[in-house]
Amino acid sequence: MQDRQEQISQVVVTAGQMRDIEKRIFAAGMPVVALMEKVAGLIARRIPEIPANTPLLRGSRVGILVGPGHNGGDALVVARELYFRGYKVWIYSPFSKLKELTSQHLQYAQSLGIPIYQTIEQLPDSDLLIDGLFGFGLERNLTDPIASAINQLNELSIPIYSIDLPSGLHTDTGEVLGTAIRATHTFCLGLWKLAFFQDRALEYLGKAELIDFDIPLADVEAVLKDVPKIKLITRAKALATLPLPRPAVTHKYKEGHLLLICGSRRYAGGAILTGLGARASGVGMLSIAVPESLKSLLVSHLPEALIVGCPETESGAIAHLQLPQNTDLSSFNAIACGPGLTRDATPIVQEAIDSNRPLLLDADGLNILAQMGAIATLKKRQAVTVLTPHTGEFERLFPDVADAKHDKVKAVQEAAAQSETIVLLKGARTAIANPQGAVWIVPESTPALARGGSGDVLTGLLGGLLAQAATKQIPVEDIVATAAWWHSQAAILAAQERSELGVDAFTLTQYLMKALT
Repeated sequence: MQDRQEQISQVVVTAGQMRDIEKRIFAAGMPVVALMEKVAGLIARRIPEIPANTPLLRGSRVGILVGPGHNGGDALVVARELYFRGYKVWIYSPFSKLKELTSQHLQYAQSLGIPIYQTIEQLPDSDLLIDGLFGFGLERNLTDPIASAINQLNELSIPIYSIDLPSGLHTDTGEVLGTAIRATHTFCLGLWKLAFFQDRALEYLGKAELIDFDIPLADVEAVLKDVPKIKLITRAKALATLPLPRPAVTHKYKEGHLLLICGSRRYAGGAILTGLGARASGVGMLSIAVPESLKSLLVSHLPEALIVGCPETESGAIAHLQLPQNTDLSSFNAIACGPGLTRDATPIVQEAIDSNRPLLLDADGLNILAQMGAIATLKKRQAVTVLTPHTGEFERLFPDVADAKHDKVKAVQEAAAQSETIVLLKGARTAIANPQGAVWIVPESTPALARGGSGDVLTGLLGGLLAQAATKQIPVEDIVATAAWWHSQAAILAAQERSELGVDAFTLTQYLMKALT
């Protein structure tokens, strides 16, 4: 049972895929009315358990917003169940035409004496609103009078709980279709919908939770088998992906050797933070190439690392790599390149790209790559490449890819396919794609990460895991998703203890190990 729940919790679907899965369930004999009763019963039981500023006690006033489709039917069953449990329920149903099953539930609610209103001006006060106006699959912009009604409801200072998706959001892109309910809590039904992981939808979703109504895995797999999977990286999956446990007999070179190429006289801190992130990864050996003037500084912060001081330009960037005798780039299991380099280090980035080692590019490594022509340059590489851009860097790297702010998942899939790399697109919901179109999404994060240096920590952490993965045959996209999850979890934990204002990048490094315990 736990295995099924873990698998279901990772699946993310589009509106079309969810529609096909439901068709299979109904074709197999599940009555629509039975599924509606089951889903609404789960929601009705869950509502009183949700922490709120004011507890929802018996006698509390609950308003139910009912749309014309089966989402409205779900809401009406919730209304009935809450009514029977002693809540003061009223219904807002502004539509003249309803689906047959929804109409039947409305008639029954009316027979129970539950008040039904058709205009926004009639609505009484309430302690909570349940949004069942529109479910998944909405594609047209909302217009008046319903758009105006939603805007007025959003202005009320009371919680709004949405069923499946806040009314007015596009299921796949998270686009606001004219206007949308700003929910404080959303019950996503059956399987996660793509909108829940599009950055622009997050301010409308509130706290999201999955209502698992026991969709058979066979039906999910039958619909998704011929398309690239979009999955969430969960704690269980991340911990299972880490290179643990180590064998009883091993040594440092068997646990990966990472080369970091980072830093400049101007941006010394980037090299330190990247090194500290790599230290936390547990990589067996860590070498860090920096300008010669930074060597003593790096030694003081990372005494266990081999610090390679390199000749530097007049501006304080690395002029050329000067690795120890009998060592070249092929000596390392992975290379991470970019934080703090400045664009004066273009020849260094080119040298890393020309290597035959797994390569992670971030920050100035990406900016230099964009100047070279990212797609043509990357297609020449023979080894795996991981790119970790934020939105601005992504647009410079892939100017011909669809707007990442519009549909992050589609954009990252296109970029990975075009460049034949693994692309990690940072954001409130980080997305990772491989060239075959499979996507991992980090399901939670914190705005505490909106601090300079946070990305440098991720580069080091991910670089260290990549070096270890190279010695253990762990799929690279899995290790990239795991690193992003780990980084986010450390920030969430730090923010819980220190507030979102207290998570500077150095502090973040101190929470990386805590996040795994």
